[in-house]
Amino acid sequence: MRPSYREPYPVTGAGVAAGAVTAFVWLLLFGLLGRDVPGYAWWTLLAGGLAWLASVVLVRLGDRGVATGVAIVTAGGWSIAAAVVAVRWAQSGDWPLW
Repeated sequence: MRPSYREPYPVTGAGVAAGAVTAFVWLLLFGLLGRDVPGYAWWTLLAGGLAWLASVVLVRLGDRGVATGVAIVTAGGWSIAAAVVAVRWAQSGDWPLW
């Protein structure tokens, strides 16, 4: 009989959902620290960077399902922040982040 190898931490829907909810709350709390569009964008960028660092650690040492949820929601949060910056830039004609 051939040996079978099993994933030590298989990706599950519950793990992905847990990572997604955690990342959503994390980004929301950091985003609320910004008082205006530049503040919101910079706080979201910082929070997303920290979340992705945690995701990298989780991929290497922990639950990859949670890491997947964190990465997906972080990418979505960054996309929303980019859209907010783009809309403000289009409305004012001035780059809002400097």
